[in-house]
Amino acid sequence: MNLSNLDIENIIDELTKFLPRIGLALLVLIIAYWVSRIARRQVRRAMKRRDHDSELIVLLEMLTRWGILAFGTVIAAEQIAPGQFSSLIAGLGVAGITIGFALQDVAKNFIAGLLLLIQQPFEIGDKIEVVSYGGTVLEISLRSTTIRTWDGRHVIIPNSEVYLNPIINFSAAPRRRIEFTVGVAPDSDLGQVTRVALKALIENVEGILQDPAPQIIFSNFGDFTIDFTAYFWIDAGEVGVNKATHEGVIAIKRAFEQEKIDMPYPTYVTLSPTG
Repeated sequence: MNLSNLDIENIIDELTKFLPRIGLALLVLIIAYWVSRIARRQVRRAMKRRDHDSELIVLLEMLTRWGILAFGTVIAAEQIAPGQFSSLIAGLGVAGITIGFALQDVAKNFIAGLLLLIQQPFEIGDKIEVVSYGGTVLEISLRSTTIRTWDGRHVIIPNSEVYLNPIINFSAAPRRRIEFTVGVAPDSDLGQVTRVALKALIENVEGILQDPAPQIIFSNFGDFTIDFTAYFWIDAGEVGVNKATHEGVIAIKRAFEQEKIDMPYPTYVTLSPTG
């Protein structure tokens, strides 16, 4: 082998230029590794404070760690071969876009599922209303949310629909306000009506709250009545909304009957034709 043709100075010069790039790439990988460890621990602490499922914690830890490591690897490879790795990534990006269009619904539901599990606008067992469906949450997966509706049906809703629409979480509000309208005769003593109705609600509705206090608000002159709306708050953990409304209506009707407070209704008279 003839070593006379080798330019030792050129080799040393190339090595001198290449070694710093390798050192910088290794430094990037080391930093990415430590950042991924720190980020993973922070994710675990944050998720445990919110009492998330262990499966979700492991998933998010994995996504955090490998996402940071993948990013660090790309940056490190770019230091070793400037421009060449970027071309490869660009090619992969085009393929990724094509696949993304084909699986965009799956991807939307997956990402929405992650966001729902992280933010937790509701939990399993909560009573919610979303996308015109109301019921109890049975399952929250990365693809869909399953609820048992008030009438017993099982409905599976894609997570993208759940995440992008307003969510009413009844379980998150321990206090609920109930209201219904009642009509009394125009010649009624409205002071007496107020006292009797309030007493009936306070004494007969289970779970009724004194703060805010129940209210009787007269609001309308009907064709045959003066109408008022009964407002009262209940402890939703103690009594259901339907039951409290039922008890309130019955209590007021019975009290009005005892106190001879008239609740008129329209009367129709059929006239006989005359010959």
